[in-house]
Amino acid sequence: MVQISDKPTTKLPPSNHEFAEIIHRLEAGGSMLPDTQENLMQIIGIYKAYAVPMDFYWRDLLYIGERVFLNPLPAFKYLLPQEYLDLHNHYAGDNADLKIWRGIATAHPELLAFMEKGETTKMPKILHHLFHDRINMEFAEACMQAMLWHRKMYAPVNQFDAYLDSEEYKGNADQAIKAYFKKNPAMLGLYKLFPDMFLEQCRMMSYYSNLGLFWEVMAPMFFEMSDIYDEGGFKGVPDTMNFLVNGIFAIAGRPIYHHLYDDGECYEIIPKSKGFTWLYEAALPYVEAVFYRTAPFRGTKSYNAQAKQVPDDQKDFHYGILYADVFPVGTAGIPPTLLMQDMLHFLPQYLVNYYKQYCRGEDDMLIQLGVSFQRSMYNVTSAVIQALRTALLYPLDDPNPKHLQANREFFEMQLNRFTRAEYGMRDAAKLRSIQHQDYR
Repeated sequence: MVQISDKPTTKLPPSNHEFAEIIHRLEAGGSMLPDTQENLMQIIGIYKAYAVPMDFYWRDLLYIGERVFLNPLPAFKYLLPQEYLDLHNHYAGDNADLKIWRGIATAHPELLAFMEKGETTKMPKILHHLFHDRINMEFAEACMQAMLWHRKMYAPVNQFDAYLDSEEYKGNADQAIKAYFKKNPAMLGLYKLFPDMFLEQCRMMSYYSNLGLFWEVMAPMFFEMSDIYDEGGFKGVPDTMNFLVNGIFAIAGRPIYHHLYDDGECYEIIPKSKGFTWLYEAALPYVEAVFYRTAPFRGTKSYNAQAKQVPDDQKDFHYGILYADVFPVGTAGIPPTLLMQDMLHFLPQYLVNYYKQYCRGEDDMLIQLGVSFQRSMYNVTSAVIQALRTALLYPLDDPNPKHLQANREFFEMQLNRFTRAEYGMRDAAKLRSIQHQDYR
């Protein structure tokens, strides 16, 4: 277990950073999110509400990557077969590889109940799908697309991404593509004409698998955190962050791979033997691509590239949840709103009661839970920062002042991302906002 000390034995002079108060909180083992009971209640409730649709997301992502694959007309890719609903999560149940959640390994009961009735009534899956009365898998796909689009960002450490451009991967993909279309000469002919197009689609399928394997871990972690809170086990926000830090280290080496299953055969497009791991090849790229970067919000604001309202360099994109204004519109191209709609179905009663206290009506609840989600993701980001500091630098109670100074410089470097004035980054970042409870 990684312990985050809150009693450093050696003191440094106060930081002069713009976010000095938050730097000092991180140095004391805290989170970027202030330690209040209101924040604790909000983030745990959101973790629970997020975990239920996430239990569908990871299953369907794996189903698409492993079974739907390069189907040119994947009209039913969101209609998850029973085989994947019954698929055992490797981190829940009695047969778990590592038991993170004490609950069941198959699909969550609240998820199954919603899939049966939705917001309307009990009817066949295809009707729920056509009426859009279902889990919004488009959100999960948008996260995957962000990871795929920003896939060069962790080039020095992310070997998964480098492998996608290797000759070995191309050979494995070629074998899988030919096997998948072996009964379809028209598609094989197109593959011969446009091999790079098919290869890029295969890379996208590999990211479906990558994100599915990432969320397979996060869903039971969030379920367990909800149960611990219900049992009175978390006393403050730092407890939740420490739980996440320990979970990150416990599962860091989980294999990341991509297999195709077709006609009873398994084709290892990215074999487990390559040694790609959950922390470096999935978790860190996910946080970077989804929390920080993503892409401009389509359909809600006009951007003038000539006026430098859009970054020249992709590495400067700053449109993730840590910077997002919470939009209630739900129009096309607003993936966070789709997630907010999914979470709305699974809110714990204590969070529903809390929102009723502050909402301007039921429609405003989407905004409220979106802001709570933002707070919760700042807490997750804090856990990632503390985990990286633990792995790369020194204990928070290290007696050597030089080591403490190195820790401080690391924390300041992380928070510098929220102080850059270019392209409105400083104003867009919500780090200041979440320091106050009246940010709703």
